[in-house]
Amino acid sequence: MSYVIGLVASFLAVVIVLTLHEFAHAFVAVKCGDPTPKWNGRLTLNPFKHFDLVGLLCFAFVGFGWAKPVPINPNNFKKYRSGMALTASAGVVTNFLTALIIYPLYFWVSYSLNGVLPYYVYMLLATFLQLIFAYSLSFCVFNLLPFYPLDGFRIVDALNKRRGKVFQFLRKYGYYILLFLIVESFICDLFVRFGVSQMAYLDILGWVMSFATNILGWPIKALWSAIFSWPIPLI
Repeated sequence: MSYVIGLVASFLAVVIVLTLHEFAHAFVAVKCGDPTPKWNGRLTLNPFKHFDLVGLLCFAFVGFGWAKPVPINPNNFKKYRSGMALTASAGVVTNFLTALIIYPLYFWVSYSLNGVLPYYVYMLLATFLQLIFAYSLSFCVFNLLPFYPLDGFRIVDALNKRRGKVFQFLRKYGYYILLFLIVESFICDLFVRFGVSQMAYLDILGWVMSFATNILGWPIKALWSAIFSWPIPLI
């Protein structure tokens, strides 16, 4: 039963995190003068408009994935570079704000409703909120990687006036590097699941994600802990 609860909570958390991320891209693009996301039906909180099936499954089972990119036409932006930068960063900023807002709710549920709600209801709610926090940070970090077509590359593109060799390399080979890292991480995870725990040390993307999300999550935990005099749990 706990496994089923974990799967349901994981799926629901992924739905919310991906939907908010893509909606943020669409909303900011429209506000910057480009109606393309609205014309393509992406200015919506309907998750079915944003899903990429493979990316959704990867996110649910591996911990990082992707959604369908929001179509934009940067030539419609009132200010090209600022429009590009704001639109590209909107998703990751929204993910961070989601983690910031959801953390105190998760903490309160974990420490106040344990034993109050029916056990399985409590487990579903607490796991769901914890995964929204974790997935929001994970998706934020994942999308900041400077590999095409992730948001990190688009931010570099928007802020970089020069198109040097490093930029051209990332533009040409970034997708393949990203694909390799995802496949390599997935293979390592499979080995770990089958008992070969040493493979975890070879999970390059897993190491990067774990390190970065811990750094990104610590200020959120520290802030709310300082406000409410809470201990800082390791979640």
